[in-house]
Amino acid sequence: MSAIQEPKENEPPHAGGISRNVRVLGWVSLFNDAASEMLYPIMPLFLTATLGASPALLGLIDGLAEGIGTSLRWIGGMLSDRLRRRKPLVIAGYTISAFSKPVMGLAAVTIGWPLFMIGRCADRLGKSVRNAARDALIAASSSPESRGRAFGYQRAMDTFGAVAGPLIAFAVIIALTSWHTAMHAGWQAGAGDVHSRALASLPLKWLYFIALVPGLIAVLFVFAVREIRPKPGEPTKTGGKPPPMFQTYPPRFWRFVLAAFVFSLGNSSDTFLILRSSQMGLSFGLIIFAYVMYNLIYALASEPLGGLSDRIGRKPLLICGWMIYAAVYVGFAVLRAAWAPWLLLGIYGFYQAMTDGVTGALISDVVPDEKRAGAIGLFSSVTGLGQFAASLTAGAVYSVMILNGHVMLPFAIGAVCPLGAILILATAGNAPKEEINIPATPPVQ
Repeated sequence: MSAIQEPKENEPPHAGGISRNVRVLGWVSLFNDAASEMLYPIMPLFLTATLGASPALLGLIDGLAEGIGTSLRWIGGMLSDRLRRRKPLVIAGYTISAFSKPVMGLAAVTIGWPLFMIGRCADRLGKSVRNAARDALIAASSSPESRGRAFGYQRAMDTFGAVAGPLIAFAVIIALTSWHTAMHAGWQAGAGDVHSRALASLPLKWLYFIALVPGLIAVLFVFAVREIRPKPGEPTKTGGKPPPMFQTYPPRFWRFVLAAFVFSLGNSSDTFLILRSSQMGLSFGLIIFAYVMYNLIYALASEPLGGLSDRIGRKPLLICGWMIYAAVYVGFAVLRAAWAPWLLLGIYGFYQAMTDGVTGALISDVVPDEKRAGAIGLFSSVTGLGQFAASLTAGAVYSVMILNGHVMLPFAIGAVCPLGAILILATAGNAPKEEINIPATPPVQ
């Protein structure tokens, strides 16, 4: 199969500074995210409507899965730096995630939510194994001048998969039921409508088995990625020796980690946004289309905004993204109308495009290549622990209203934390141009 052949070492560069390695990893992300995003928008519905879980249990399961997954990313990143190899960890991570999907679907047949939690934790474990190594490989496969665009391209491909995934899920549910049922199923069956169903009656479990297929295609594409290793005798800051497991990082990196941690304390799982959108009146079909709209905006904006960060700097774009996040959470805290999720999720797509790829590029700017996977993993672990706490808190206080019953507390918390993070980040100095790290080896073309 020509699509997964090992790339040639002296292949001519691609237009726009995006290397072949980055493009192949983009396709990996597209297929993997198609598998994941078939399931993500239905996960809160599957847990609460099919398995009978409460919002508090939803917060516990997703918070625990994200906490376990992200807390281990530091170890995965440090191991990648220590071994000075990225590709084996990327393959292992995507493989674990692919096979975790049917495990979650089996929860509707046996054991229930505890089995779902095992599968969900395994899925996030796979992400923790692969992500730091993959991002370090993207950085090493790109020049410093095009690094923001390279990360933006990868996030864009990832998000195009996130557009395709929910549409595939919707098509499957139509095939198993009908257009009317898939489009209009809600929390309760419509009175007097024989075609209407409650969410609990939809055959959502089959989506978890079908998601295995694109997950395995993603694994196959990883084999087309070329490992980038320092050449023998090439000087590095560790004298050519593998770096220690526990490393030191520049002060700018730690200031960024602190700001991101404060932000993460209000960054609860996006499943609460989906759950809230459903409770505000969106049916199953409308949730799917609203989520697709969000991901489409995210995908289309990721690469140009990543390129913008190459020109104006990472920090201004990140601060702007965090401000948008706070505004979206204010909206979910106070609005009640059925039109509100469409507006808020659309704006939320710009937040993701402004921040997701930019964070990886920012870390790559201030941390040298031989320590980069460990730094990315540490960053993910710290913010993941904050997200774990945020999801637990959001689940526990989900029904709590403040200010005379006009404001939902979990979303109010999400709106406040970014403001503290912005203050911390605004006081951190930018990396001077001459200090931006150049990969230890020339980027692969």
